[in-house]
Amino acid sequence: MEIIKLKDEYIKLGQALKAASLVEDGVEAKLAIQDGLVKVNGEVDTRRGRKLYPGDLVTFEGNEIKIDR
Repeated sequence: MEIIKLKDEYIKLGQALKAASLVEDGVEAKLAIQDGLVKVNGEVDTRRGRKLYPGDLVTFEGNEIKIDR
């Protein structure tokens, strides 16, 4: 499980995928999210700009990202 420590109040979903090195760039993140391949807290979310806060859990292709403070 990858843990992302927030520097600000939140991080956007596309940025979190890039920060965890699960995608190469923003375009790849956008496509994965739009195709319904990314889950936030167990539910598919197709909004690239979805704000993630401490405690949120993102899953993508068998990888997990936990958002922490």
